[in-house]
Amino acid sequence: MKRSIVLLALALTVLLLGFTTPAPAQSSPAKGTVIIPESSIAQPGDEGVRAHTNVLVFLPDVVEPDTSYPPGENPGSLACVYKLVKQTKGCEKGNSNFPTGGSNAIALVDAYDNPDASSDLKTFAKMFFPSVTPNFTQVYASSGPPGSGCNGKGSQPPGDEGWGLEEDLDIEYAFGMAPKAHIYLVEAQSSSDSDLFCAETVASALVAAAGGGEVSNSWISYGEDSGETEYDQYFQQTGVVFFAGSGDDGAGTGYPMVSPYVVSAGGTQINRDSNGNFTSESGWSGAGGGPSQYEKRPTWQNVIKKIVGNHRGTPDLSSDASPGSAVAIYDSYGYSGWTEVGGTSVASPTLAGIINAAGTFNSSTTKENTEMYGKYPKEYKVEFRDITTGGNSYGCKKYWDYCSGIGSPLTYVGK
Repeated sequence: MKRSIVLLALALTVLLLGFTTPAPAQSSPAKGTVIIPESSIAQPGDEGVRAHTNVLVFLPDVVEPDTSYPPGENPGSLACVYKLVKQTKGCEKGNSNFPTGGSNAIALVDAYDNPDASSDLKTFAKMFFPSVTPNFTQVYASSGPPGSGCNGKGSQPPGDEGWGLEEDLDIEYAFGMAPKAHIYLVEAQSSSDSDLFCAETVASALVAAAGGGEVSNSWISYGEDSGETEYDQYFQQTGVVFFAGSGDDGAGTGYPMVSPYVVSAGGTQINRDSNGNFTSESGWSGAGGGPSQYEKRPTWQNVIKKIVGNHRGTPDLSSDASPGSAVAIYDSYGYSGWTEVGGTSVASPTLAGIINAAGTFNSSTTKENTEMYGKYPKEYKVEFRDITTGGNSYGCKKYWDYCSGIGSPLTYVGK
């Protein structure tokens, strides 16, 4: 199957933060400039090559007051917003309550190499989890000689600063939500379909061998084609729950976010008042979502068949992704240290980490989604936050929608 992703082909696209969905009156998103790395943009004619989704680098107009932590949301503030830790007033970014759970494994699938990934993760951990040494393994996926199949013993892929930033984000927020899990970074040799799905095979095997866990994907094709269902086989490893970011181009679909064998991770915005207190969570205008053109409605979405009809609806679950509530990451490879980033590239590893720390370890993504949708629409509100404001062109509303799915997580229950 071939697909072409055509976006504005600029070496570096700079956008003003005017696309952020307005928050409620008492809140205002951070203001600044968003930079999209070149590796987030597939060039015209790039057949069968995918972009990551897509690490929007946020440069604030005003630097936040000095605190003990770098600017931006962090694992502690997110965990407070999602009621995963002891609550503090306002869930301020400087609170010191961080997640403590996690087990088995989480694998992050990306393309190309970040040679500083291990040291960057250690720096991130030292800042937020000073008593925790990350259990981290970097793996180079390779298809090997003809007939040998995919394996994790390939040569080191070429380096790429844009994908390297994506990789730091992925491993840092999977670790940040589940610091006791074994974190695998599985690097494909390139962003081609063949290399990425080889890496997917390696990642799922590693997670299954660890006793179960999650595989997170922050890459996408913007747009679908009729042959995409042939790739669903890569997301059906027993003992693994797969996640895929829903994209950052507003309402719309792509692959693998529409696969019924992934948890489609949508994006929200965390709103704070002028004192930095958490006030609400709204849908992010850049988050992808919509009905799939070719994937059929899975049985666990029968409860929303009046909305999605016969097609698979996305996303399933959402969390912070807006550059207006960007997260802090450490990247020394291309961005010289601490920076703030947004995009559903934040949501996918964050949600994978939360699900890991919940400790259920469902045997498949189908069972995970069945569990999450199982209490919809009457009982689920105690376990998920219903996002009813903001949105992409579909808009968020009561219960399930094409912007936030069933909403964002609240506590570890039902995950």
